[in-house]
Amino acid sequence: MSRSPETTHASRPLTFEVEAINERGEMVPTAIAGENPLTLYVDKREIVTLMTLGQAPEALAVGYLRNQRLLQSIEEIAAVQVDWETDSVVVTTRKAGSSETRARTKGMSDKMKKRTVTTGCGQGTVFGDLMGEIDKVKLREDVRLSEATLYALMEQVRHHETIYKSAGAVHGCALATNDDGASRILSFVEDVGRHNAVDAIAGQMWLEDIDGSDKIFYTTGRLTSEMVIKAAQMSIPFLLSRSGLTQMGYAIALKTGITMLGRATGKHYLLFTGGQRFVKSVGPTQLA
Repeated sequence: MSRSPETTHASRPLTFEVEAINERGEMVPTAIAGENPLTLYVDKREIVTLMTLGQAPEALAVGYLRNQRLLQSIEEIAAVQVDWETDSVVVTTRKAGSSETRARTKGMSDKMKKRTVTTGCGQGTVFGDLMGEIDKVKLREDVRLSEATLYALMEQVRHHETIYKSAGAVHGCALATNDDGASRILSFVEDVGRHNAVDAIAGQMWLEDIDGSDKIFYTTGRLTSEMVIKAAQMSIPFLLSRSGLTQMGYAIALKTGITMLGRATGKHYLLFTGGQRFVKSVGPTQLA
């Protein structure tokens, strides 16, 4: 049996052009970001309605189920089908209708009874005990991130073509390699909420069987508890943001031992946690 589920490829237009009046009273065509409701169903059970840009709806659905721990592996999924006429995405499991499916549905119900609405645009949602499963996460300690690789990734991100540059109103997340003094962006997803963007990348990692244990995760958004938990659940040891962080994000980063850097722009960054994996470049002043 094939590991990869059957999927549609149903992305929506990402930007739309509208007329706006500028400060000089001139009518100017202006790009704005799309926003679409997408209701997620698993074996006919309604789970949640997500507001999304629509760039990678199938990956978003899979990543949402992965990060909420509502499904345990990609092998459980037989198909992911998006229908924009009904604004829905239907995930069908491989044993739909079986006793195993009924047990899974009960497990979903139990998790969904405890819901935490997280901070951020659009508000993310985490089902179940926020910290219960994070205690089980073990990140690799034999990998390192050099300052040169950090700068290389920041330069890659700076030149990356984004919806934000043309229309604004979105957050972006990237999964990148951690090479010796270099970095390559494997996936870049933008959405109206950063939680959607990180879920879509989690879904792509499952769909494409990508191991996160030596990768770097970049986000334009704040490093909240939800962002740190999701990165750790994906086994990613390096978390980078151009923005700041919250107290709970910091506390969870300490608990998991993730290497977390914030306020990263140009040659500036702040290393908050996981310094044992970070290798600073040796400059002339340090040699003196």
